[in-house]
Formats: sequence, C-alpha cells, structure tokens
Amino acid sequence: MKSAARVITLFAVAAATACGQPGEDAAMAEGAPRVAAMAAGDAASAAGVTALYETVRGYITASAEQMPEEDYSFSPTPEVRSFGQIVGHVANASFMFCAPVRGEEAPSRPNAEELATKAEIVQALSEAFAYCDQAYATDAAQMADALQFFGQPHTKLSVLAFNMAHDFEHYGNLVTYMRLNGMVPPSSQGGM
Repeated sequence: MKSAARVITLFAVAAATACGQPGEDAAMAEGAPRVAAMAAGDAASAAGVTALYETVRGYITASAEQMPEEDYSFSPTPEVRSFGQIVGHVANASFMFCAPVRGEEAPSRPNAEELATKAEIVQALSEAFAYCDQAYATDAAQMADALQFFGQPHTKLSVLAFNMAHDFEHYGNLVTYMRLNGMVPPSSQGGM
C-alpha cells in the first residue's frame, strides 16, 4: 500500500509539472513565465518522472504480452479502440512525445493502431519504448531546456511528464479491458 501511495504522489507531482494553472492564458501567450516555472524542477523531479515512466512502461508491456492474441480485437463498445489499437496508440504517441525531447522529428513509421497481429503490435510498442528510454535518459540539467510542443512552450521534463501521464491514462483503459476479460492486470498481480 505504501508503494501505491508513493506512485500516486509522484504522479500528482508530475502532473502538476506538466500542466498549467487556470487563468494562465495571458502567460501562455507570452510563454516565458510558464517555461520559467517549469524549469524550476530539479534532478529529483526528473528522477521521479522517469521512475513513473519506467513503472507504466512495465505495466503496459506486461499487459500487451499477457493479453491473448484473440482478445486484441476486444473493445467494450464499438465506439472505442480495441485493446490492440490502444497498445498501438501508445506506441504511436510515444514517438510523438519523445522525438522533440531528443531534438528530432518523429520517425516515419507504420501506424501501429493498424497492425494486424499481436506480435507486430508488441514489437512496435517495444521499439517505441526503446526510443523513449533514450529521451528519459536526458541529463537532468537539460530537462529544463525549453521547446515547443503542440504549439505551446514546454520544457523537456514537462513533455516527458505529459507522456508518462498519457501512458498511465491508457494503461487504465487496458486494466478495464483485462478485467472485463476475467484477467488480473500487472499492477494488481504482486499484492499491490
């Protein structure tokens, strides 16, 4: 239970780092005050965001491996992504989030949401996480470097926190899909 509380606390700190406060529209138009506030993070903040990313990376990878291939097409309603499409979406988004932190354009890759087999989707996810691992290995002193993301000023750390939060969001989807299929998700398998 203590480790779950630590994860929740670190997640809240990371989310606060990634998101602005209400009423910041004028500051966001200028950009500088928001970036300066985010740049106040230190090595401990970078380490906390990285630790949470590593946790969710493990959960998503284990979920993708645990789900049988015949259930990759499962979705609770026709309006939402299937299990396989969610895993593919995480892979696609990982390249989008991590490329600017690495100072690159996102590499051109097949749309992982459209891949046909579990093996292809798991491979795409593995490649995406390997790509992001290099972004999370950025020196802590460079995590405060400014960049533009979705047309707004950010720091490398805030983009990585955003990615980690996005991964947790979709891990929550995967947990629900697994539970609906009578499976225990990875985060609940160790007595957590």
